[in-house]
Amino acid sequence: MRLNFISAAFAFALGAAAIAVSAEGFDNSRTDTFRQLELFGDVLSRVESDYVTEVDDAALIEAAIEGMLESLDPHSSYLSPDGFRDMQVTTRGEYGGLGMEVTIRDDMVTVISPMMDTPAERAGMEPGDHIIAVDGESIVGWSLDDAVALMRGAVGEPVSITILRGEDDPFDVTIVRDTIPLRTVAWREEEGFAYLRLAGFNEHTTETLVRTIGEIREAFDGEIPGIVLDMRYNPGGLLDQAVSVGDVFLDGGEIVSTRYRNPRENQRYNARPGEMLRGVPIVVLINEGSASAAEIVAGALQDRERATLVGMTSFGKGSVQTIIPLRGGRDGALRLTTGRYYTPSGRSIQATGIEPDWLISSRRFDVEEAEDEQMSEAALPNALENENGEDRPVIDFSAVEQPPEDWEEGEDYQLHRALEVLRTMTGREQASLN
Repeated sequence: MRLNFISAAFAFALGAAAIAVSAEGFDNSRTDTFRQLELFGDVLSRVESDYVTEVDDAALIEAAIEGMLESLDPHSSYLSPDGFRDMQVTTRGEYGGLGMEVTIRDDMVTVISPMMDTPAERAGMEPGDHIIAVDGESIVGWSLDDAVALMRGAVGEPVSITILRGEDDPFDVTIVRDTIPLRTVAWREEEGFAYLRLAGFNEHTTETLVRTIGEIREAFDGEIPGIVLDMRYNPGGLLDQAVSVGDVFLDGGEIVSTRYRNPRENQRYNARPGEMLRGVPIVVLINEGSASAAEIVAGALQDRERATLVGMTSFGKGSVQTIIPLRGGRDGALRLTTGRYYTPSGRSIQATGIEPDWLISSRRFDVEEAEDEQMSEAALPNALENENGEDRPVIDFSAVEQPPEDWEEGEDYQLHRALEVLRTMTGREQASLN
C-alpha cells in the first residue's frame, strides 16, 4: 500500500568489517557512500562497547534513520511500526487525542493547525504555538513521534500542555483528550447562503462532501444561492481526495499536476465533465493554517476562476509525500517527499503559499508584531525552496483589512466579509442581522 500525502529497510551489519566487505565489487562511484556506512558501523560499535550504560541497538538505529530523513525536509520521516499503525488509524478511523497538526520548529513541537471541532480548537490553540511541556515534562528537543505519543492517550483523560506563544510568558492549558472524529465536512445556513466547512482530506472526505451537497440542495429547494467554502486551518491530507474534491467544483479541465524526480512519473489530474454546483457562486476562506491538499483545491478554484478567495496567505506546502511500508509495515514505513505539485496555471506554491483575492484578517493586530509572527512552510527547518526561486510574498500588513475597533470579540470577521463578497457576487440584498 502506498498513500500519497499532500501530510527501516536498512539491514545494518554491526561492525566496520562487515560493512566494508559488503562494498566490494561495487562501482567506484559508490565508494564514498560505503565508506560513510563503514563510519556508521564504527560509531555504533564504539557506542555499544564503551558507552557508560548499555544501549538499545534498535533504538539507536531508529534514531539514526529519523535523523537522516529529518535532514531532508520537514515532512520526510520514519514511522515506527506503532507510528505507521497510528497513521493508518488517522486516515481511516478515529483516535484518542487533542486534534492538531504539528511539526518541529526550533527544536519545539509547533502547531500548524488545530482541527475542526476538536479539543485543541476548543482550547484556543493557534498556529505557531510552541508546545514545550506535557504534564510538566519538557519535550523541547524531542522527536515529533515521541511528543505526539505523549500527548495521545485514552479518551476522557486530561493532559496539561505548556504553551509558548510569541513573547508572552509560557502558560498551561489543560485539555481533555477526546475521540478525534473522521468527520471533515459540515454545513449550516448563514444569512441565506450555505456555509460549507472542509476541515481535512481523509479517505471519506469526497463521499461525505457529495452527500452534504445533496443535503444543501434539498434544504434550498434545489436552488443553492451561493456557498462559502471554509478551508481555514485545514492541514491537508490525501492527494487523491484533493483531486476528487476539486472534481466536485470544476467542470473538466486541470485540477493539479505532480512532478517527480523521474519525469515519467509526472501526472496531470483533470476534472470530469459535469460540475455538481454549476452556476453556484463560491467564496473560499483560507488562512495561514490552510496547507497542502487545501491549497491544491484553493489554487485550482482560483486559477480556473471558479471562486473568489478571502482571508490570509496559505501555509505554502507544495510537496507530495508517499508512505512506503517497509516489509509490509512490520518495520514501519517511510514518509518520503517524492514530488511537487502545481496549480493549473503552473504555479508552484512551495514556500510561497496561495495569496487570496481579498486579504482580510480575522483579528486586529499590531503591524510590526504580525510581521514577526507569520507561520509558514518557508519558516520550517530544512524546508524545500521554491524551485522557481520565488520567495514567500512579503505581506504589507498595513494594507490588510482588519476588523473595526468596535467589532465584537468572538464573532468571525472573515466569514462576515466572505458573506458580503458572496452577496455582491449574487446581487442579493443583505439579510437582516436582527
